[in-house]
Amino acid sequence: MPQLHLEKLHLTYFKNYEEGRFEFSPGLNCIVGENGSGKTNLLDAVYWLGLTKSAFQVQDAFSIQHDADFMLIDGFFKKDSRKIQITCSLQRGQRKVLLSDKKTYERISDHIGEFPVVLVAPNDTDLVREGSEERRRFFDGVLSQLDQLYLQDLLQYNKLLAQRNGLLKIFFERHYVDDLLLDTYDESIIALANRIFDRRQRFLVDFEPLVQHYYEFLGESREAVAVKYESEMEDLAFRENFRRHRQRDLQMQRTFMGAHKDDFRFEMGGVALKKFGSQGQQKSFVLALKLAQFELLSVEKEMKPLLLLDDIFDKLDDRRIQKLIQLIENESFGQVFLTDARPDRTRELLKDVSVDVKFFVTNI
Repeated sequence: MPQLHLEKLHLTYFKNYEEGRFEFSPGLNCIVGENGSGKTNLLDAVYWLGLTKSAFQVQDAFSIQHDADFMLIDGFFKKDSRKIQITCSLQRGQRKVLLSDKKTYERISDHIGEFPVVLVAPNDTDLVREGSEERRRFFDGVLSQLDQLYLQDLLQYNKLLAQRNGLLKIFFERHYVDDLLLDTYDESIIALANRIFDRRQRFLVDFEPLVQHYYEFLGESREAVAVKYESEMEDLAFRENFRRHRQRDLQMQRTFMGAHKDDFRFEMGGVALKKFGSQGQQKSFVLALKLAQFELLSVEKEMKPLLLLDDIFDKLDDRRIQKLIQLIENESFGQVFLTDARPDRTRELLKDVSVDVKFFVTNI
């Protein structure tokens, strides 16, 4: 299997890094230091290189250091035998720029999936506890790294949806409706929604058994877990229903049906994990989701993604930590980046791990 390895990282005015230069191990990289010293920000810079956005901020501009006019992330990858430089830059008030070996992408979205990344973060249980938007964002993120066609469909769908909602607002305010114009938007949106629905369905056929496997591996319980996909597009009359609810959409000035309303229900033993799962079971489930994501990306991309583990030793109990270390020890992962506020604990937990381990101390 081809190897993916971030060899060097250069940061300029990125969050709390005025300037930073790092050389990483192809194995395990432990980033330790006090809370607020920049550990998670360093992980986020790696995430930016893979997905061209922050894992933690909604707006790109929040990644620019306070009082600076721009930020720059330079990553130097080894991808099998090739060396590739990926540069992300952003100037206040302008669009971000992404370069591969100093050449601009025709579309930034073409980069997604080229350098796959999986992040395990403290707030992952929000996938269980929060609303459907969190779960859609997760599954769309996994699918976007797997399938460029899906990503392009999703981007086009969201663009048309925003335009349709804008038209609904205008028509409502002007007490006038151009039904022919809405018909044009509706045809395109329905076609894209059906393609997105079909791809999400097919994805779960491969994904759900992996979630079950890793949930059992983590040893939480013998209860069967499941991921159920809920969509209005399961109804054969979806097209007719979409059109029939146009008047409601006009009154509410937004589109009430479509792929943007889908949900993924997490179950354990046939009941809702959100209502009946313990905190430990929920943690095991979301970790199983991320490990399933890692394996599926590894198989489909024929390379192991970069694995980012943020503050996991504080959030997981000893058993789950040992299971993760077991996977690291067995070289199930490729390059791993791990943060911890307690260096002594990290060194103790990893003292017998045979893979190459390199420590970085953040003290900004």
